[in-house]
Parts: sequence; structure tokens; C-alpha cells
Amino acid sequence: MANELRQPTSASRPLLERRKELRALDSALTALRDSVDGVPQAPRGGLLAFTGPAGMGKTALLTEARARARAQGFTVLSGRGGENEQGLAFHVVRQLVQPALATMDEAELRSFLGSWHDIVAAALGLVATPGGHAPDPTGVRDGLDWVMTRLAVKKAPVVLLLDDLHWTDVESLTWLCSFAPRIVDLPLLMVVAYRPDELPPEADSLGTAGTGHRPFTLAPLSAAAVARIVRDEVGEQAEDGFCEECWEVTGGSPFEAVELAIRLGEHDLRGTGEDLPVMRELAAAVTGPGLIERLHGFGTTTVRFAYAAAVLGQAISQELAARIAAIGSTAAAEATDRLRAARILADGDGPGDGLEFVHPLIATTIYRAIGTSLREGMHNSAAEALRAAGLGPAAAARHLLEVPCEGSTEAVACLREAAREYLHSGAPEAARRLLNRALQEPPLPEERAALLHELACATFLIKPTATVAHLREALADTGVDPELRASMVYRLTQALAHTDRMAEAATVAADEAQRAAAHPRIRLRMQADHFVWSAFRTDEQDSAGRSRALARLADRLPGRGLEERYILGLRAWDAMMCGEPREKALGYAEEALHGGLSWTHENRGFEVPVSVALVFMYCDQPRRAEELFARGVAECESKGWRGSHLALGQTLSAYIRYRRGSLAEAENLVREGLDTADRVEGAVPAQWFAVGILIQTLLARGRPLAARRLADRYRYGDARPNAVIYPDPRTVYAELLQAEGRPDEAADLLTGVGEWLEGREWRNPAWCPWQLGLAKALSRSAPDRAVRHAQDAVKRARDFGAASAIGQALRVQAEVTGGAAGLDLHAEAVDHLQRSPAAYELARALVGHGAALARNGRLHDAADRLYQGLEGAVHCGAEGLAARARRELSAAGLRPLPLRYAQTDMLTAQERRAAELTVQGHPASVVAKDLRITEQGVRQRLSAVFRKLGTDATGLADALAAGPRTGR
Repeated sequence: MANELRQPTSASRPLLERRKELRALDSALTALRDSVDGVPQAPRGGLLAFTGPAGMGKTALLTEARARARAQGFTVLSGRGGENEQGLAFHVVRQLVQPALATMDEAELRSFLGSWHDIVAAALGLVATPGGHAPDPTGVRDGLDWVMTRLAVKKAPVVLLLDDLHWTDVESLTWLCSFAPRIVDLPLLMVVAYRPDELPPEADSLGTAGTGHRPFTLAPLSAAAVARIVRDEVGEQAEDGFCEECWEVTGGSPFEAVELAIRLGEHDLRGTGEDLPVMRELAAAVTGPGLIERLHGFGTTTVRFAYAAAVLGQAISQELAARIAAIGSTAAAEATDRLRAARILADGDGPGDGLEFVHPLIATTIYRAIGTSLREGMHNSAAEALRAAGLGPAAAARHLLEVPCEGSTEAVACLREAAREYLHSGAPEAARRLLNRALQEPPLPEERAALLHELACATFLIKPTATVAHLREALADTGVDPELRASMVYRLTQALAHTDRMAEAATVAADEAQRAAAHPRIRLRMQADHFVWSAFRTDEQDSAGRSRALARLADRLPGRGLEERYILGLRAWDAMMCGEPREKALGYAEEALHGGLSWTHENRGFEVPVSVALVFMYCDQPRRAEELFARGVAECESKGWRGSHLALGQTLSAYIRYRRGSLAEAENLVREGLDTADRVEGAVPAQWFAVGILIQTLLARGRPLAARRLADRYRYGDARPNAVIYPDPRTVYAELLQAEGRPDEAADLLTGVGEWLEGREWRNPAWCPWQLGLAKALSRSAPDRAVRHAQDAVKRARDFGAASAIGQALRVQAEVTGGAAGLDLHAEAVDHLQRSPAAYELARALVGHGAALARNGRLHDAADRLYQGLEGAVHCGAEGLAARARRELSAAGLRPLPLRYAQTDMLTAQERRAAELTVQGHPASVVAKDLRITEQGVRQRLSAVFRKLGTDATGLADALAAGPRTGR
């Protein structure tokens, strides 16, 4: 460790003028204990930060923290940033965690890490050659959170010491900043030390997270403190003037004062005026040019060894330093002894015979004194020595970054191998640095395209515009293997899409499909990509033509391989969007799933698997959609994909729950999705999906003010239309405007939405009910137009055939029609919705029908509908709808009754029997006779079955086999 760590602790030499800092340390350590003076307390974690220029005693304070924590039996984990190690991804994380895991064998380690093993093992340096899917940085950070949390709980209390935080690698620093706010809830104290002028701006939060106070800025020592240090070494006879001069030349730096005092003692000085010239020489030799001059006095061999040690950085192996310095083992041992005696090197704290510099200032001074050519040569030798020693490509690659380009194939291979290691560690930025350097080397011509592809993959999450440039350059090479070329094109289209260049993405895929005529599978794959990105385009000129082309292709597919299944999945989605009969959309969706569709395929997007799952939701089989989403989200989590993929999965899972009427669950899920999206840079689409779904859910729950605050916070009114997975955000915003009593603004928005969707022939109100919203907005100002829009929506819903869509459209038509005709429409809406799993829409229809009946004087019938609607609204968590039902009951002179049954997903015995008889093909009259209830009772029980199982009648048999068990 550094010299400050070598200073005696309070047992022999107290830390001078650091009482305030030590009191804070003692207080923080006391808070970690589970009892104080025999009185139990809940342990509280926190963060303590010490800051100041180099040499101010920061490391000495961390050493004291280590000693005091260990004296109380606490677990201590420690790490330190290094000036030359900032390019080593997760370098500090590994220092912190590896010693705690080192005592575990492979089985224990896998058990401890559990499902996180494959996600964090590479980042923690636990696997030599990582493979499989590369996790995204968010997933790795989540995994590190879990590992550190488990360590904190298992080895509690834990004190985590971080020295030279300003030199921490960016991957470790990013994780530390995100993890720090959590430590207040853990038995973990984090103590950090850093130089404020060198701390990256993104790490500012570490100064205050969880502590409630600002960092402790260490001041230089007073003249009295420096005099105390000097007299402890040379004796009490040291003169005041001499001590004053020592304070002047050291500037009150604890490091320099201690080093100077030790040298004064070694030279047997007594601290008189006559000793001042020698004292000044000794002070000049502590750091800076004087240190280098002193080093050269030890001879060439020792100088080369010191240079080699500075090139190696923090953990210095005498054997490796000897190889880099090109000296023998005996000479290396002699040089080590000299440098130890000169207090330039010291024994390291780790196992073995490792060495380290006494202070980072010394290491920096020596490294910067090495001539350019010699330094580059030593870095090259270091890379070779580290690879030969089996320390891995990443350790060697760090040194290759300091070496001039020479066209070395070995260097290119090492850099590429290290970059792959970093990608599988969740460190794409580190991988990008290495691959850029490999490209400059340069690689062999036949390797260039593959290297550019690797570089493009590394830059995709960081800078997709760079990915586009790299891939266009790679694709210009005519000798690329067809499969590799297909992967390049896929990644290129993704990068274009992520940079809002959908038209280019679609064009690239279409051109590549023509180019791949000799490779049928690749051609199909490119055609699928063309259809995907065309659907994403908001400016597509011939959407209907694309739909027809997709339909023709789907109907003449030669087989059912992965490429065909993607085409079939796209056809299912397109059929649903265009409002073709639901049976057709479901048929294509089932065919697409036969054989599986992965959410995390490296060379396939997840848009098609997600869309196929949503087809089931729109076709009134949300249970099936939930199963597919649960598998997809689990797949993302298991691979460490916890960025936009996970955010979208969580968000759309919430949307399924919303459409089923489980509003509280939907709100919780969508908030999780929004939190995930907020943490991921560039996850704007997932963020907008989440905001839109949360707005709809809040409105359904009767909370328009909360919905407005959310919309304003995310500027949701400025969101652009998205044409693939979720309805146009303008439709959602119009719903908010309606709830706020602004129908004219809503009508203007929805008119534009309708014109756009009509131009694309996307006419399914189950997917985007813009006509229903427009009908409600026009109901007062233009009632005839409102009725026409509602009637057209009902026709389209009937053409599609999903009961929930028909019932919702009929409810709106009833509301804008009114009168006796409206009553019949209300009744028909309820009838359809009872045959669907849409519990919230059914509750709305029941309340609407009850209110209309009451207005027409049919109070007995109204009471039944309103009671049922109130019950449904309460079970759905729709507080606003429940309040309306109570108002309608009150206005009709009726009192709400207590709820008749608790909300549950378990089928009653009668419900299961009714479902089983229905699946067997028995009519309602036979089911009613068997159960000894009325046919209306049968319909009510089947409605509960559809709600609980998440399906309509067509999926009832499968849902029964996999659904909830029967209750009493």
C-alpha cells in the first residue's frame, strides 16, 4: 500500500489534526453494529468521503478505518484506483469482490451467485474465456448490486474502502455511483478517498449519497503538527526554526512531512540551523525531479527496474518487472532491496511477493520520467510478458494501447480477444477502445471486415451512428462470407432504426434480399427484416402494398424454419393490425410459435416475438400473451439483458394486465418498466410506451391529475406516432384531454391519427380505437358524425371478431346514440364483453348500461347492472368508475350493497363445471340444467371464467388445462 497506509495507526502515532474525521468514522462504524452498550439497534449503512490534494493523508485515514473496523470484527473489502489502470474494465470491482469469493470452490461459487453467475462472472474475472450471450451494462450493474448486497448481508457488517477513487475505471465507477444510494438500507459502510480536481463529474454523487453531510476536505497540517512529526524522528531537541522550515518546504503535506522526517532520522540530523541545507536536499528528493535524481544515483539496473515497475502499475511482480527491464533475477532482487530501503517500493498487502509504490506520487513521477521510446518498448515487453504468464488478453491489451502501430498480427489477435472478453463483461466502451486500436494496427486485409463487424457490435449501445459507418465500410468488402454479411446487415438495419432512419433500414434489407438470391434462407431473413422496418416507418408510402406482398410470401413459404416463422409472425401481426378475422391472425401466430421465437437471438430482433405475443392479447387470449411475455422477460433477465428489452417486456406485460382489468398490477408493472427505461440511455421508445400505458392505467383508476403530471414530466404530448407495437401516443394523449374536459383538442388530435391510420389501412379498433375516442369527443358538438364513427368502429370490430373489441365499440355507440336504441346497444355491449376476458371494459359497460336504464326509469334492471358494475370496478381497482357507479346508484335512490365475493383467480366448482361443459359443446340450456341455475347464471359464471383464465371461448380448453385450481 502507499506510505500513508504504512503510517503507524493510533496505537503508536495518532493521526494529527484529524479529530473531526475520526469522530465521523467512529460514528459510522457504531451505526453498523447491531447493538451499542448492550442495547439492540438496527444497523445502518452509509458513505464517508475524504477528499483533498495528493499527500493530504487520505490513505492514512482509510488505513485507520481498516484497523478500527477489523478491531470490531467487521468484514473489510478494499480497492484502489490506479492512474495507469483506468482502462481496465471492472478493475476496482474485482479488487473489492474477488478476495471475498476466493475461498469458494466452483460449486460454492455457482451456488452463491445463483442465476447471476453467467451475467457477472466475466466482469468479476471468475472465468478465463467468457462465452454465450454478452450481457448489457445495465444487467451487469444489476448483477453487481445483487452480489454486493448478498456479501453485505452474509458477511455483515461490511466496511468497503475505496482509495484513489478519481482513478477508478469507468465501469466500476458507474456501478459504484448507481449502487451507493442503496447502502443506507444495508449493513455496509463505504469509505472513499479522492482528489477533488481529478474526480469525474459523474462521480460527484459519491460525496453525499446516503450520508447527509458533505465530504470531509482534508486541510494541510499546521506548523505544530509538522513539528510533532519531525521531533518524533529526530528528538525533542529539534529547534523551532528548523521545524518551521520543515513545514514551509512540505507545505503541510502529511506524506511529505512523514517522508522528510524519516530521512532526517536516517541521516542522524538533530534539527538545528546547521542541518537546514541537508534538510532542503532531502525534502527535494521526496518527489519531483529530486526523486528522479536520487533514483539515478542507484545505478542503471535499479533505474530500469523502477521504470518497469512504474509501467506495470499497481500490482508489481518482481519477476515480471525483471523481464520487462531485461535484467536477471539476482539484479532484480538487489534493485528491489535498494528501492525498499529508499522508500520507493514496499511489499504489497496481497498474497505472494508482490510489490507496490510507497505513494502514487512516486509512481507518477517515475513513470513520467521514462523516455518515450523506452516507455513504449517497455509497454510492448509488458504485453508479451503478461500473455506469457497467463494473465489474460485484457491485462496485455492495456499495454498495447501505449505501443505504436506496427501491423502486428499478434497484437491484433490479442486486442480482439480482449475486446470479446470486455463485451462479455458488459463493458462495450472498453471493447470499443481496443478494437479501434486493432483497426489502426492494421489487421490483415482478409480480417478487416470481421474486425469492423466486432467494432460495430461494441459501439451499438454507445454510438449507433458509428456502428452504421463501420458496417457500411465492412459491407463494401466483396469477399465477406454470406452468413457474416447477413449478420452485418441485420446489425446495420438495427443501428439505422435506432438513429431514426427507418426508411434506410428498410431499403438496406430489401436490397440485401435481392442480393442474396442464391441463398434462400438469407433472402427470407432479409425479407423479414424489410417488412419489420417498413412497418416501423411513419412515412411508408404503400403500407397496403406491403401487406399484400407479406401475405403472398407467407402463403407460399417452403418450410417452417426460423426464417419462415419470422415471416409468419409478421403476417400474424399485420393481419391483426389490418383487422382481418382474428382466426386468421391467431392461426399465423400459432404457426410462428411452433419451434419457438427467442427474444435474445443475437442476429434477430425481438420485435417479431413481442408482436406475436401481443396478437394473442388483441385476440382475447391475454393469458397466452402473458405466458409468452413471462418466458421472454425471463430469457432477457437470464442473459443479462436488462436494458430496453426488459423495460419493454415489463411495460407491455403491464398493458396485458391493463386490458384484463387488473389495474393495480398493471400500474405496479408499468412503473417497474418505466424505472428500467429511465436507467437506460437511449431507451426513449420503451419510455414512451411505459408513459402511455401508465397514463391509460391512471385514467382507468380515476386519477387524471396524476396522469397529467406524468405526461408533463415526460413531455408526452410531443411524442411522435409509433406504428408497430403500441397505438399512436396521440390516441392516449387525446384520452387524457377528454378526461380533462377538452374534447375539441382531443378531436383535432384524433382526426389526424385517423387520417394517418386510414392511409396505411390499419383499421382494427382492438389495436387503436381512435374512432371511439373521436366519437366521444364529437358527441356534443357533432352528434351525427360521432354516431357514424362509432358505427364504423363497431363494423370493423365485428369484422375482426374479438368480443372485447366489439363490446367496447358497442358501448361507445350506445353512449353517443342514446334513447331506446342506445339501451339495446348497451345490452349487446355487455353481452359481448361477458364473453371476453376484459374485466374493466365489462365493468364500464355494466355501469353505462345501468346508468342508461336508470335514466329511462327502469330502476330494478338498473340496480342489477350498477351493482355488478360497481363490484367489477372495485375488483379491477378502477376507483373512478366505482365512484361513478355509487353516484348513479345514489341518484336512482339506491344504496350500494356489500361486495358478494372476494377477488380471486381461482375458479369455483360451478365455474369450472360450466367451463368444462361449454368446452364439450353443450349449449347454455344444458349447462344451466346441470348446475341448476338460470341461463343468465351460466353466462355470469362463464364471464367470471373468461376473466380469471384470461381467454375467450376459443382458448378455453387450453386455459382450463393450465389455469388456476378450483376453489370451494
